[in-house]
Amino acid sequence: MEFDTATITTFAVDYGIKIIAALATLVIGLYVVSIIRSVIMKVFERSKVDPSLRTFLSSMIAVLLKVLVYITALGVLGIEMTSFIAILGAAGLAVGMALSGTLQNFAGGVMILLFKPYKVGDVIEAQGYVGAVKEIQIFITVLTTPDNKTVLIPNGPLATGSMINYSTQATRRVDWIFGISYGDDIDKAYAVLKRLIAADERILKDPEPFMALHALADSSVNIVVRVWVNSPDYWGVFFKMNEEVYRTFAKEGLSIPFPQMDVHLHKD
Repeated sequence: MEFDTATITTFAVDYGIKIIAALATLVIGLYVVSIIRSVIMKVFERSKVDPSLRTFLSSMIAVLLKVLVYITALGVLGIEMTSFIAILGAAGLAVGMALSGTLQNFAGGVMILLFKPYKVGDVIEAQGYVGAVKEIQIFITVLTTPDNKTVLIPNGPLATGSMINYSTQATRRVDWIFGISYGDDIDKAYAVLKRLIAADERILKDPEPFMALHALADSSVNIVVRVWVNSPDYWGVFFKMNEEVYRTFAKEGLSIPFPQMDVHLHKD
């Protein structure tokens, strides 16, 4: 095929204009994306959004906008984008279906970082594990258990399931049930328990400690005791009171019964 000078000139001018327009679209578009990202970061900072979430969301939005700019520039250049977009959409759907669990964990991570049901350092109970939150990543949360094990929990179940956060409240209630034998002096048991509670300075005076007859059980008379402590003192008070009750009840003549059964034999 032969081309005359006029045809070549027209072709060069047309595509030269398209190339210039595409480059201009690309440069201006990327510049606008950078401005949008800066604005989004400032909005996140003013809203006091978690730093990890700020970086992640701003990066994700910037990537999506850049893809849109590249597609627009290719369209200005005259490249047919309909088929390309259809293929890209089909590929995205296939990848999304293959990674449905991962995407669920991703969405859960975003929700956790956004709504903050817990933060690094909190002690939580979830998915059958109890531990301190060491890291909140976009797909998983890392816990350190009391016996120093590392547990990785996917964020999807954490965001949608039940969870206990032991660190949100400044105080916690400690509960015990202490048993004495039938025939023991219950008023004396009350007096001993009140003395032990008063001796522990970690136990708060307000709310006032509570004790009452809990149940007349098969082998014991059970007394329920409830006190309030600062959250960091919970386990220290719990274990110390158990030890003091065991030692003091024996000294005061109060017996802590163990389960027993009477067996009667009948002769025919």
